Amino acid sequence: MRWLLVFLIATLVFNGVRGWLQKIGLGKLPGDFTIRLFGRELYVPLASSLLLSFLAMGIGSFF
Repeated sequence: MRWLLVFLIATLVFNGVRGWLQKIGLGKLPGDFTIRLFGRELYVPLASSLLLSFLAMGIGSFF
């Protein structure tokens, strides 16, 4: 249940900073999906969130 909450919060954060992330290359990875429903666009960043979590885990292992 906790991981579902973390994924939901990460999706909301990614949707908020989507423009900035696309400028640095995130959000265009093969596992990132954009879903259009009822005139709205939902961004689901699976690959980007995995990449950032592995990066955070790698940084955290040094400290």
